Amino acid sequence: MKPFTILALTLALGLTEGPALADVVLINTFEVPKGQREATITAWEAARDFLAEQPGYISTELHGSVTQQARFELVNVARWESAQAFMAATEEMRAAGVFQPPADVIANPALYTVIAAD
Repeated sequence: MKPFTILALTLALGLTEGPALADVVLINTFEVPKGQREATITAWEAARDFLAEQPGYISTELHGSVTQQARFELVNVARWESAQAFMAATEEMRAAGVFQPPADVIANPALYTVIAAD
């Protein structure tokens, strides 16, 4: 699998056309090669700082695995006002060249809406 790119995310999520989703959640799991955790976090922080200033951004959290057996060492959970806002913001970030993760990091992003809660 190729390293993550914002353009690939946009195309993979099918966000190039269609109606906007209201209040979406991005869940992005990162497969991080040994020794690349800190560099990946640094890249994520740059992306977070940029995206936090974009219209439609609500919040984000980066979670780190506590066991060595976890397939995904890092998991990003971010809330956006809509899929269109997310798409526009990530396109701006891509154009600005802000997010530069290590070459072997594999991201698995997808947008979700809540369908059940307690």
